[in-house]
Amino acid sequence: MIFSFFRKKKGSHLNTISFYNLENLFDTVDDPKTLDDDFTPKGRKKWSLRRYKKKLYKLAKTISEIGNSETQSPPVLVGVAEVENHQVMEDLLAAEPLANIKYSYVHYDSPDERGIDCGLIYHKDHFEVLHSEPITLFIYEEDGRRDTTRDILYVKGKLNNEVVHIFVNHWPSRRSGNSTTEHKRMIAADTIINFMTGIEENEADPNYIIMGDFNDGPKSESIRALMETKTLYNPMEKLLTPERGSANYKRSWMLFDQIMVSHSFLNFEKGTHSFAHANIFDEHFLTEFKGKFMGSPFRTYIGNKYIGGYSDHFPVYIQLKYNA
Repeated sequence: MIFSFFRKKKGSHLNTISFYNLENLFDTVDDPKTLDDDFTPKGRKKWSLRRYKKKLYKLAKTISEIGNSETQSPPVLVGVAEVENHQVMEDLLAAEPLANIKYSYVHYDSPDERGIDCGLIYHKDHFEVLHSEPITLFIYEEDGRRDTTRDILYVKGKLNNEVVHIFVNHWPSRRSGNSTTEHKRMIAADTIINFMTGIEENEADPNYIIMGDFNDGPKSESIRALMETKTLYNPMEKLLTPERGSANYKRSWMLFDQIMVSHSFLNFEKGTHSFAHANIFDEHFLTEFKGKFMGSPFRTYIGNKYIGGYSDHFPVYIQLKYNA
């Protein structure tokens, strides 16, 4: 087998870092502790092993190609959302063509009632995990009931020997309306800010990569709160247009999927990384080819109707140049 597809061009120092909401990557086994019944062979969506394997292949193919036109290599880091458990992470990395890449992952089960979590895929030649933990979001409804949403995944590691702090997010949805759920995403933002404060008590000028499906756009109050720390830069802000985004709802583009970096990545110093580029990976093969939703992400289901696509989100990515 020829592996040249996965080699960087000689002299290239670009590293792709991506985030991808995988849209309900469930296995076919019923977990009695979560609301995953729809994604079982007897469930409403008739989620079969054949459909599961087909989705794994499509997602693996997509991940392997993110940023490849610039680097001639797969991403070194990929944050993911909507993965059910360790097993689906294992199955994804075992699917072609990811099986030939030296990938590993970090994942923790979260208290989300549907059983979906965040994860981080990393290339072992470029990234070393030093520490990881789930950061719990404590969010409560007006009647005092806890809203058990996804944890934030925190990973501290060395990217090409430079220490970085990574946060992978999937913030509370807008399903009940933006105004009634906005405070939940503000709590998520405040949780990250407080965690960053703790890091900064022990480390001067830390390198942050904050990625995820925030269910809020770049100009939302929660994202602005992160920006007001004066520590972060959001290169995604310039990518959202009336014709382009990472997800499409009622024929309107949104950019809920974002990657933010600390200002430390805007400097040049030997042995460090500098921000080079940001983009939405919205290649034609990931889109609806025809009909009223042409150009939107080609998803796996529309309601309970199986259409066999990839995800209802496009991946987003940034590239960091290693200053050799």
